[in-house]
Amino acid sequence: MTQEEFKILFDKHFDSIRNYIYFRSGDEELATDIAQESFMKVWEKNLPYEEKPNKSLLYKIASDIFISKYRRDKVAQKYLAKLEPSVDKNSPEEQMQYEELKNKYELALSSLSEKQRTVFLMSRNEGLKYQEIADRLELSVKAVEKRMTHALLYLRNALGK
Repeated sequence: MTQEEFKILFDKHFDSIRNYIYFRSGDEELATDIAQESFMKVWEKNLPYEEKPNKSLLYKIASDIFISKYRRDKVAQKYLAKLEPSVDKNSPEEQMQYEELKNKYELALSSLSEKQRTVFLMSRNEGLKYQEIADRLELSVKAVEKRMTHALLYLRNALGK
């Protein structure tokens, strides 16, 4: 792979790889680091430039790096997840209700399977359509729909609606 081909691959897929890891981890810096590390590994492998296989390899490498780092940093991530947001100008009652709902949502979101959570966050946070999610995760649209349906049902039940 030439430098120009690598630059094309990087420019085209860096944001999607970073977002994929961000949705799995919730940590923007970690997602950026893993995305960069994934591209470095692909560059070091000196593979021929082929769009689809290189893209798939990037997602696989990023996923493997994430799992590795997750296992090592499990305690730190639990601590970060429990940090409280700064106090707003809302009344104490509104702040308490917000905190309770936020905690319920975070707990419900973390209780989803990783596959469901990834699809849910890609749809809701990044605003991707099911077809785009299916393309990025190399799934059928029906599989994405099924994961999203189960995620939404679970979240509705968990949040009491």
